[in-house]
Amino acid sequence: MAALVLMWFLMAIATMLPSAAPMIRTYCEIADTARLKREPVVHPLVLVAGYLATWLAASVLFASLTMVVHRLAPTSGILEPVTGVAGAIALLVAGLYQFSALKQACLEKCRNPFSILFANWSARPARIFRLGLEQGLWCLGCCWALMLVMFAVGIMNVFWMALIGLFTLIEKQWGVGLPTRLAGAILLVWAAVLILVLA
Repeated sequence: MAALVLMWFLMAIATMLPSAAPMIRTYCEIADTARLKREPVVHPLVLVAGYLATWLAASVLFASLTMVVHRLAPTSGILEPVTGVAGAIALLVAGLYQFSALKQACLEKCRNPFSILFANWSARPARIFRLGLEQGLWCLGCCWALMLVMFAVGIMNVFWMALIGLFTLIEKQWGVGLPTRLAGAILLVWAAVLILVLA
């Protein structure tokens, strides 16, 4: 189980941390301004640690889900793609979530880190760590469903990890619009094709 959690966590770092770069850069810019005013500043790594703590907790949940899915839809290996109904359901959920109001709300928060970071600025490490946790939760709200795609293509599939990482980066820069809806439509069509094949 620990190895599975570590695999999901490494995958989360590889796919999600690049899309958090604008948030980290924004924090550094605010910190530089505060430093010029000779105000105390918490190191950016504290913010990053909070952000990653959220994804570590999510990795435990994804690892547990992996064990459940593997028992219900056994494959030749736990890292192999899940086919059949389980794979179609993963794609269907991921596709539908792309059109949800919650996805839009989380994406909006991820796209505008300045107002959140500025409004919650603090010289206390615990507060900045919590701020990182909160930003991680918004990011998780954006991307948890996309991580379900990994069940259909194979956990730790490097190509899909890179593709999802690139997409989340584009999506957070673009905002709710064509990329989000296009990805949702593709996932829904993919799920439909799998269901038709099973019929």
